[in-house]
Amino acid sequence: MVVLRREIGDVLRDARQAQQRTLREVSSAARVSLGYLSEVERGQKEASSELLASICGALEVPMSIVLREVSDRIAVAEGLSIPDTVPAEFTAAVNAAERDLLVRAARRHADLVAIG
Repeated sequence: MVVLRREIGDVLRDARQAQQRTLREVSSAARVSLGYLSEVERGQKEASSELLASICGALEVPMSIVLREVSDRIAVAEGLSIPDTVPAEFTAAVNAAERDLLVRAARRHADLVAIG
């Protein structure tokens, strides 16, 4: 049986790990306790819409993208086929998020070099 909170948690964890960020970093940025974020990612707690918006904001991933991924995963679990096409706005959002991630990583590196 598909459990919505588990699918949401899996998508959030996948997004965080793709950015190579720790639970601590994201929980701090989202202003959520580390333990609670961990429970949300493991599907043990149901995230309110406000909390989900805060986590998505901290991950810099639009909530619509997270919910679309959750919807696609549920559809697959229900045996429905997902179209092979990727909407242009999704590709644009992902490319923008990747660019932002690279810029942030470069700034962090520059800050560390300046300190080090």
